[in-house]
Parts: sequence; structure tokens; C-alpha cells
Amino acid sequence: MSEVLLEVDHLTKRFGGVTAVDECSFTVNEGSITALIGPNGSGKTTAFNMITGYLKADSGQIHFRGNTIARPRPADLYRRGLSRTFQQARIFPELSVEENLVVAAGYSWRQLFGRRVSATDKELARQMLAEFRLEPLLELPASDLSYGQRKLLEFAAVLMSNPKLVLLDEPTAGVNPVMIDAMERHIRERNAAGVTFLIVEHDMQLVMRLCDPVIVLDQGAPIAFGTPAEVQSNPKVLEAYLGG
Repeated sequence: MSEVLLEVDHLTKRFGGVTAVDECSFTVNEGSITALIGPNGSGKTTAFNMITGYLKADSGQIHFRGNTIARPRPADLYRRGLSRTFQQARIFPELSVEENLVVAAGYSWRQLFGRRVSATDKELARQMLAEFRLEPLLELPASDLSYGQRKLLEFAAVLMSNPKLVLLDEPTAGVNPVMIDAMERHIRERNAAGVTFLIVEHDMQLVMRLCDPVIVLDQGAPIAFGTPAEVQSNPKVLEAYLGG
């Protein structure tokens, strides 16, 4: 039986009088591709932001790889093996495609521009770019990439740290069907190589063929957990999405 890699325990976040995430608890097992879905405003991205340290929780705990993360901080979690992407790809547009990956490998700007990057890390960056079919663009400024290519570059960058768990926030939003297929292929390949995924995604066809299990949030709290087939037939899920 797979071990629990991430445990979210009664996370709560309020904005004024609005409770965005309400006593939210769920687990992500090692080796899984777990989906976190729900209607707009159900608290998915807020939960992601608390898990990864971009937003402070009002209450609750996060446990990663058996350890309680008392104060989640993005840089600390990155070193521990937890990385994430964003709805709008976060890259360094003024750097080249290759330099974006080198920076993600842990080099400072001074090392990058002082040409003290090791040959090993440059080779790793090029291998990653080849895997994502971005190698022909390695010398281009990242600002020249298409929206979908930026999403792929961000995904490649988070993998440079050899993470155990990657949180993907809307990885296929706004990209064309060819890019969706490419993103799905990379997720499957990396999962087969040992990377666990937690994915927020609105493309239900992608979720149902890619993810298992599926966690459904509504009004900031989980209302269903199970296989894609179980979730699709759950009356609470149908009510949440269709409004009864």
C-alpha cells in the first residue's frame, strides 16, 4: 500500500467574513496523480497557496514526508522536494530559456552571469529542454515563447530540483489541444519515473483519464474522494457543479 506523502489537516482560511477554505483535510499518496477539483470559488487555489507557503493558514496543519511543516515557506519546501506551478506561468522573461532552467537548479544570478555554472548542470538543463522539446529555443529570451511554451518551461523548471511532489495549478488552462496532449504525456512520464502529482484542473476529460484519486471541494471543504467513476456518479458532486 502506498505511503501518505502529503497530509492536509483541517486547513482553514478566512478573508474578512468569507471562509475560503473550511476545515479542509485530505491526503496525497506517494506515486499517485491526484486531482483537486471543484466549482469556481471552491477554494482550490487558496488551498494550494497555503500548502506551498504563499498564503498563511488561519488554522490547521500540513505534513509532508512524515514531517509537520509548522511554517510553510516556498524555498524551504522546494529544498524538501515539494514544487509547484501557477495558473499564470511564472518564468524569468528576460532570461533565456536555458537560463531559466539553470536558475531553477539553484544557481544565483551572480553565478549565472559570472559563467560559474557547472557543465553537469548545463547538460541537465539541456536534457530537460530536449525532453520538453524546447531545446531548439534554448537561446531565445523566455519572453519570446508562446503561452503554452511558457507553461512547459515552468513545468520543466520545477522538475530541475528532482521533486517528490509537484502541485500543478491549471496546467492546461488556455493552451491548445496539442499542448494539452504534450502536458499529459509529460505528467504520465514523470509519474512513471517516481514523481507524485496533485493537480488543480478544470478540464474534466483530462482529469477523468489522467487522475486517480479525485478530491472534490465545495465551499472550501472536501465533499467527495474516490476514483473518477465514483466521483462522477456522486450526488453531492453533481449538486455542487449543477446547483441541484
